[in-house]
Amino acid sequence: MKQRILTGAIAGAGFLGLLAAGGNWFAALILLMAVIGYDEFVRMNNLKQHRITWLLGMVALVLLTLPWETHRFTYELNEIGLIWGAAFVLLSATVFSKNKITIDMISLLFLGVVYIGVGFHYMIMTRWIEDHGLFWTLLIFVCIWATDSGAYFIGSKFGKRLLWPVISPKKSVEGALGGVLVAIVVALCFSLYRPDLLEPARAVLLGVVVAVSGQLGDLMQSAYKRVKGIKDTGTILPGHGGILDRVDSWLIVFPLVHWLALIPY
Repeated sequence: MKQRILTGAIAGAGFLGLLAAGGNWFAALILLMAVIGYDEFVRMNNLKQHRITWLLGMVALVLLTLPWETHRFTYELNEIGLIWGAAFVLLSATVFSKNKITIDMISLLFLGVVYIGVGFHYMIMTRWIEDHGLFWTLLIFVCIWATDSGAYFIGSKFGKRLLWPVISPKKSVEGALGGVLVAIVVALCFSLYRPDLLEPARAVLLGVVVAVSGQLGDLMQSAYKRVKGIKDTGTILPGHGGILDRVDSWLIVFPLVHWLALIPY
């Protein structure tokens, strides 16, 4: 427990410091987390032995993660084009390897590239929102963390009905609903602080979307790890597991709030 608290405190302080700094500092941190997360995904699917496909996937991941929409780059890329390009290059590997690299392997690799790359991409883009990027990024992160804490504490005290015991035996319906309620309260606090940026009705909607999709993202990762028979995706964070263990909610929430136009882009 002491190791878990120490790791959480150090990692949390470093993350929040670079989040506050913003710009290329935060983008570099997110890119590093994406690379580590991708490597965890490859390892838990036993795909690391094929170095060429690992490298091709890594290049595709970096391109998807980078904030290519902004004018900080010399040209703009299209998200659909990048995803299609990644699929094209990875599928080509099945031809050139004469099916030593199979379509099943490429499918898994492609899923990991898109899931991780797009999720982290929108974290950078949220922080790089021209007006009040820090406000919007903190709003989403705090709502995610509030959901986790609310679900844990309310579930521990009042939880009776299991939410999805086959996938996550400790989560309860009461805890899940509690997480949603706490996220709404947090979003409304942000609205009270800056009503010019976030009106109450949108705050409530955003809190619900973040809480529900965040918990779904957590369950997705739990389901995947259960299939693979592993407890953690990695060991880089002592007491906390791997990068993917910590960002399972983030990877789902950030793209979704952008696609639903709940925050500026």
